[in-house]
Amino acid sequence: MNKKSIGFFSGIAVFAIIYLLPIQGLSAKGQMDLALSLMTVVWWAMQIAQPAFVGGIYLMLLIICNVATPSQVFSSAWTGSIMWLVIGAYLIAGAVNESGLGQRIAYAFIIKFVRSWKGIVVSIFALTFILALLIPHPWPRAFMIMSVISVVAETAHMPKRDLAKLGLAVFAASCPLSGVFYTGDTSLNPLAVADSGVNVNFVSYFVYMGVPMIIAAILTMFVFMFMFKPSQEVHIDVDALKVKQAEMGGMTGKEVRTIIWLVIAIALWLTSGITGLDVGWLTLIVALMMSLPVVGGILTAKSWEGVPVNVLVFLTSAIAIGDVGTVTGMNKWIAKTVIPTNLPTNIYLLAIFITVFAMIIHMFMGSVIAVMGITIPAFVTATAHMGISPLAVSLLVFTVTNLHYILPFHNLAVLVGSDPDTGGGYTQGDVMRLGIPMTGVIFIIALIEMFWFHLVGLA
Repeated sequence: MNKKSIGFFSGIAVFAIIYLLPIQGLSAKGQMDLALSLMTVVWWAMQIAQPAFVGGIYLMLLIICNVATPSQVFSSAWTGSIMWLVIGAYLIAGAVNESGLGQRIAYAFIIKFVRSWKGIVVSIFALTFILALLIPHPWPRAFMIMSVISVVAETAHMPKRDLAKLGLAVFAASCPLSGVFYTGDTSLNPLAVADSGVNVNFVSYFVYMGVPMIIAAILTMFVFMFMFKPSQEVHIDVDALKVKQAEMGGMTGKEVRTIIWLVIAIALWLTSGITGLDVGWLTLIVALMMSLPVVGGILTAKSWEGVPVNVLVFLTSAIAIGDVGTVTGMNKWIAKTVIPTNLPTNIYLLAIFITVFAMIIHMFMGSVIAVMGITIPAFVTATAHMGISPLAVSLLVFTVTNLHYILPFHNLAVLVGSDPDTGGGYTQGDVMRLGIPMTGVIFIIALIEMFWFHLVGLA
């Protein structure tokens, strides 16, 4: 049997074992929920099918097996703003890419600042940070940066092996820098906040996560530059890049209108704490306004093709793990059974404990969202008596799992970038070479983050 077949039967075996075990303290619905959730996680980890298909099966089984009602399964995801935020983010990302604005920014930055291998690596992280505010999803942002880096490599006559290394830098940079802004990764950041049960706005999220994630990005960059060197001296052909830039022509009306709407979006995000308007609804309305005549003309009917249904289904299933787990009592049972009752009261020891626990679970589950869906509610329940904000616990678990990868499947952005069709083309060995030393660095990041949370009053 191949890996997918083994994974398929392994998931079924896990379901059968959990379902048939005499589990004390867990209701019948809770036990079925646990069995279905673990089966789904095994299938995700073993990649038996595209994640959305597996997630869709999980959603349907929850309803068919009477574990939860349709409203309980779908309510949090679709009556809240998270899924609509994701849709709006993909539309805005498509507008920035299709208009050519993203490439124009990247070329201008590289021509002005980049002259060496280290300069390229620094520019990748700098561009990822800048564009995280303009393109609210890491994949289209990384694809766009990768397309420009490929031109840089071509004009510098860089070996394919070195280009692959830079591809890893592009997608690795997405992990910490997507967490700086609330809209930096609309499939993860709002989910981490939602799992905590605490409401935040764009500015408050940046206050909590901006500094820790920027430090995480700097440490990631240094580790990358230490582990990966060019196979030959790099000479940047600035004149050739200027030719490519000139081929784009002058700034078009479409780009100007895109800039105007981006400014409006950022202004609305920044003032959401004052207006009380949800970032998700604001993001979607701005995206939809880009389609109107006169004031828009940026998005067309074809732009909807850039909103992947599979991502929406996958996110819905990942959110449902946490939501339904609360309804059935699964989350509380996991917290009592798996997590020790005598957790460290010192916030830094607690941070280390959470980091170790989250990494171990993530090693086997693979999916960042799945780990968050099961682990965050459990830790929030276990630490409820400690006076620590649930948001601090949730964001710490999110940080650890999102930065932790040994193999490509541990992080979707890293996995997507490893595909030669995306332009990354790095190997599993490359990911391990970066991921293994980064595992130690994550402990430093977790302690820094907990210290920062203490300063801003979360811990």
